[in-house]
Amino acid sequence: MASSIGNEKSVNPVLRISQLDALELNKALEQLVWSQFTSCFHGFKPGVLAHIEPEVKAFLWVLLWRFTIYSKNATVGQAILNIQYKNNLSQTEKYQPLSKHQKLGYLIFTVGGRWLEERCYDFFSNRQLQSVSKIKQYINFGAGLLKICGLVNFLIFLQKGTFATLTERILGIKSVFCKPQTVRQVGFEYMNRELLWHGFAEFLIYLLPLINVQKLKLKICSWCLPIANLSNSEKTLAAHYKVCSLCGEWPTMPHTIGCSHVFCYYCIKSNYLFDMYFTCPKCGSEVHSLQPLKYKIEMTELHV
Repeated sequence: MASSIGNEKSVNPVLRISQLDALELNKALEQLVWSQFTSCFHGFKPGVLAHIEPEVKAFLWVLLWRFTIYSKNATVGQAILNIQYKNNLSQTEKYQPLSKHQKLGYLIFTVGGRWLEERCYDFFSNRQLQSVSKIKQYINFGAGLLKICGLVNFLIFLQKGTFATLTERILGIKSVFCKPQTVRQVGFEYMNRELLWHGFAEFLIYLLPLINVQKLKLKICSWCLPIANLSNSEKTLAAHYKVCSLCGEWPTMPHTIGCSHVFCYYCIKSNYLFDMYFTCPKCGSEVHSLQPLKYKIEMTELHV
């Protein structure tokens, strides 16, 4: 029944970038599984898995193969991207699932190949016999030849868009979409509105830091709330309110230290924390208390 349903599916080619993304997702999953597995042995003696690491990895990859390629004809990365393998050796254009020989071949080439490479490296690295060194040279030559073939296959893949790995080309398995990919129609008015809104938002992000919000707020309040009946000390503070005595700019969160001069909060606070004996650079007064400037004095300065 499943095979008959699979035969009715149409084949949809997969983009190159989607196939490469699936490969990267597979690598990330393998690293995640291995890190989670090794974290279970943090409480054991260091190096407890060193002697059997290739076999343990092979066992984990076999489990992944069993529940991905063998049962669903797709790796985890392909399943996330709505991709699966198709038997490209079949003569029909309809979808054909992988045969058992192709699934076992995939297991041998991927899991068995990596296990053999790691185990051979451990085996020959501990032996210095002449006969062993010749076998090692042959194995290194074979590994280099496989890498060259993989590079050639990748260049062909970039040109034609099929068989991202050498294993896929040898076994005749091809990546196809599980479901037809529909093209979403986006109206011109919607795109134009989105472009205008994003352009306006970027303009605001650039403009807002240049606006002195504190000064603008005080200016608006001065128009709405008339201020009168100031004392002489408050009038003196209002006369010196125009600039900060440290940075020379319009005071932000204006504060006083007991004298007739005004400072930005961050200017006076940072200088006072750095020097406990800080004095006013204008009149030499010491810091008695750090007090915020009265709101009505700020308003009066804007009226001046």
